[in-house]
Amino acid sequence: MTRSPSPLRPFVGTVFVPAAIFGIGQGAGAPVIALVAHDMGASLAVSGLIVAAVGLGAVLGDLPAGRLVAVFGERRSIVGGSLLGAAGVLVALLSTTPWMLAVGAVMTGLANAVWGLARQSYLAEAVPLHARARAMSAFAAMWRLGFFVGPLLGAATIAALGTRGGFVVQFVAILVSGWLMARVPDIPRPDAESDGKHSHATLPTIVTRHRRLLSTLGAGSLMMGAARASRDAVLPLWAVHIGLDATQVSLVFALSSAVDLLCSYPAGRLMDRFGRRFVAVPSLFLLGVAYAAIPLTDTLATFAVAAVVLGVGNGFGNGVIMTLGADIAPPQTRAEFLAAWRLTHDSGMFAGPLAIGLLTGVIPLGGAILALAGSAVVGAGLLARYIPRYVPWPPPEKASELAERHGHVASSEVVADA
Repeated sequence: MTRSPSPLRPFVGTVFVPAAIFGIGQGAGAPVIALVAHDMGASLAVSGLIVAAVGLGAVLGDLPAGRLVAVFGERRSIVGGSLLGAAGVLVALLSTTPWMLAVGAVMTGLANAVWGLARQSYLAEAVPLHARARAMSAFAAMWRLGFFVGPLLGAATIAALGTRGGFVVQFVAILVSGWLMARVPDIPRPDAESDGKHSHATLPTIVTRHRRLLSTLGAGSLMMGAARASRDAVLPLWAVHIGLDATQVSLVFALSSAVDLLCSYPAGRLMDRFGRRFVAVPSLFLLGVAYAAIPLTDTLATFAVAAVVLGVGNGFGNGVIMTLGADIAPPQTRAEFLAAWRLTHDSGMFAGPLAIGLLTGVIPLGGAILALAGSAVVGAGLLARYIPRYVPWPPPEKASELAERHGHVASSEVVADA
């Protein structure tokens, strides 16, 4: 019996490899932003704000990105996002003041928003429904693989060209990844005019139409974003608090990141087999448990165990938000809805580390971490309550089949098995 080819194979060269290359660029460029800012005379506080400018750019870019993708399609949006990202990195590379560097960082964040939304929209349209979660998780895993490799390649370039060599790697990676994915033709969108609906919707329309979903399930998405992004702030701060040196911190980070990467694709398979809730809720709950355990650690061994648990929780969360967004997005306004949906998660990713920094100014670090743990557990409860048990808008090619087989719109578990 001949084994059928993987439904993800057509996307290897056009989505997954470009995602890895893009991640290499991000991994090479991210560590040097603060160093370049400090070299130009910025204080540690200002350097931290410039690093956060990338996340701010992503938050600011989410909503315009939805409109761009809806109007121009995925391919042209990828081209535009790549050019904007390359320009932002070039500004950072040639910057002479910290604020010029901040402008480049914001531009890069804006480009990341366009890139991320266009790729998610493309996968949501093109991948068969039964393999959707695997596709989203594989995409996230490839990006993380690139981000893991990027600092190594960046270090070699820095040794040859100086601190700003990391930006050189990022510049090349953005152009190459953009070129690879720009070869993909746009997927024809549903003919909205035939049923009297508008094909493009404004942000107020999207928010009004889906306000309950965005305020309930979206709140869970925001808390997941905060929990996942805060790992990069919590681990080094607590490591310094208990007296670990830079080498030990780096090793723990590498271990946590490796576990994160290894859990990504299995999470997608589990979501396709057992449903989204089966993975999403334990992922965020596990992050909460790990954060709650960190203030109890006082040795390298116990700290490493907590970091590994964080890596497991984070790894199983890879692809969850993208998959949920693809599940619940209405086809006629998919790009605009996904922009609003991504904003919930990206806002959490921006706010989480910022909140840790602000809270540590008024309460002990352990208390700030426990507050984060509590928000993660609350987020897990929101996901458990509000993740739909069904896919509201099955693709046209699936709709008649599902109706015939099950007599109604199938649950996500049934759809995954269909």
